[in-house]
Amino acid sequence: MNRAVQLAMAAAGETADSLAAQVGVDPKTAARWVSQGRVPQMRHRARVAEILRRDMEDLWPDALRRKEPAWFLPWTQIEREATGLRCYESSVIPGLLQTEEYARAVLASGPLMADTESLVALRMERQAAVFDRPRPPLAVFVIDEAALRRGAPEVMGPQLDHLIAMAQRPNVMVHIVPLTAGLHPGQAGPFVIATTADGDDVGYLDDQAQGRITNDVAPLWAVWDTVRSVALPRDQSIEFLRARAWLT
Repeated sequence: MNRAVQLAMAAAGETADSLAAQVGVDPKTAARWVSQGRVPQMRHRARVAEILRRDMEDLWPDALRRKEPAWFLPWTQIEREATGLRCYESSVIPGLLQTEEYARAVLASGPLMADTESLVALRMERQAAVFDRPRPPLAVFVIDEAALRRGAPEVMGPQLDHLIAMAQRPNVMVHIVPLTAGLHPGQAGPFVIATTADGDDVGYLDDQAQGRITNDVAPLWAVWDTVRSVALPRDQSIEFLRARAWLT
């Protein structure tokens, strides 16, 4: 429980419902900020602090000390400044497209589960840094159908709805690789290719321990061209997602 938020809400005469309405979130989300001590996204933290007439540091003293793992920091800087992002994922929804609940479920199942809440907050802030900036990058995501089939229905339902909404943004393209595509090189693992403001390409690859950045992107481009060619077109991918959401 976050006692500081609870007391500030009482002093300001706010409830979870009234706070949620002003911030623009679901009342259940606002309630979790108190009952479960969950930390709002950065843009929500600022608004809540304004409504409750408190400093963010008083309400969430640990939030400003939350940092990405040291090995991940260089990539987040590249990601925030990239003019283009091309991401392939074979088994989970890409982090930049995850809902808070889906991110929590994924991170809680991994080796860093003790830091789940901190990492969820960081993931949400990463998304805002990429998509909410004045000139967001052109982001193209290729996702294997297998990723759409993994997860509890109560988590996957909202996640698929969010994926459909993101796929309809003008600067976001989502392409699904159906299982009928068979075996393809992308099954070797996920990766991202970022295009910088200087026109250079930088790759990022994940493994079981940590991710790594590479300037040798030629092999990644070869795999990208293959997975992109076997993926469904944008409009068909959206219809595929809608059909999948209906079944969830």
